[in-house]
Amino acid sequence: MTTLLAATALFLLTHFVPSTPLRAVLVKALGEWPYRGLYSVVALAALAWMISAYANAPHEPLWNGLRFVPVAVMPFAFVLIACGYWRNPTMVGADKLLKSDDPARGMIRITRHPIMWGLMLWAGAHVLARGDLKSAIFFGGFLLLAGLGTILMDSRKKSNPDWARFAAVTSNFPFVALAQGRNRIVWREIGWLRPLIGLAVFAALFAAHSWLFGARPY
Repeated sequence: MTTLLAATALFLLTHFVPSTPLRAVLVKALGEWPYRGLYSVVALAALAWMISAYANAPHEPLWNGLRFVPVAVMPFAFVLIACGYWRNPTMVGADKLLKSDDPARGMIRITRHPIMWGLMLWAGAHVLARGDLKSAIFFGGFLLLAGLGTILMDSRKKSNPDWARFAAVTSNFPFVALAQGRNRIVWREIGWLRPLIGLAVFAALFAAHSWLFGARPY
């Protein structure tokens, strides 16, 4: 379990580097693209170590797993993730979208971080469903990464002069901007294709879960 804790800590640290002054130091020393390449290699290596440590960690139950939770929650998680890749001003390199007349469209009207919230739902569902220590550490790491990631992403974007206008009509927490009357759902912007893709991916993973991961999804 110590190895899993160390691997999870390293995985989290690698993803928080871009939000620290260390990034600027590394970019100055290596250059932008060499830094990105090195960062990707280190992040993937940390993830591989984390997965290996999880697979080899002992099973130590903490509570009776709520096995039905993923079935109820995961479809929404995959829909959020699938829709979040379309016209998302919070993604890296998408600052130009903030200049548009209506930067908050589609799923962004519900939350400006649909991918991160999808990841949080995915991770949280697995923590509740598994009910053991190693899953709490492994999936909890992803839950922490996504949750803090939304805050750090907002912090980095605040320097953009168009951010304040975008933030005024969106919210980090889902449905808050809608409840406060700062935005409204426009279903035609979301459409049916991307939600259908998300649901199809969920159905495929659900059907092949035992074969892929050696564990039943329910």
